[in-house]
Amino acid sequence: MGAETHHGHAADHAHGHGHDDPHGGAAHGSRKGYWIGFLLSVLLTAPAFGLVMSGVIADPRVTAGIVMALAMVQIVVHMIYFLHMNTKSEAGWTMMALIFTVIIVVIVISGSLWVMYHMNLNMMPSMKAEMSSAGM
Repeated sequence: MGAETHHGHAADHAHGHGHDDPHGGAAHGSRKGYWIGFLLSVLLTAPAFGLVMSGVIADPRVTAGIVMALAMVQIVVHMIYFLHMNTKSEAGWTMMALIFTVIIVVIVISGSLWVMYHMNLNMMPSMKAEMSSAGM
């Protein structure tokens, strides 16, 4: 077998196939693709961070909604640029992977909001008084 893998392709990569895998796999990400994904991630994170830290929008529910929308867009960016999910993947945009991702995101976001709401609701009375006197 020598310098070839069991498929007969030259073993120029440690994983045994080239970037244009004839077995149906997607091409691996390029440096340019990773940079695009990184820049899009930064462009989606910076405004969310700025909104929360500056308090530009008075209603925290509106701010939370905008941050969650930016987070959902960022999930799609990560799926495309870092997980390489596209129409050239082995089975195309696997609907099961997308559905699974949506379910997990809904569980995490709704669970986090539920826990934070109930932590605030069930706070001990002495802690509520301390927080209100501290200006929080």
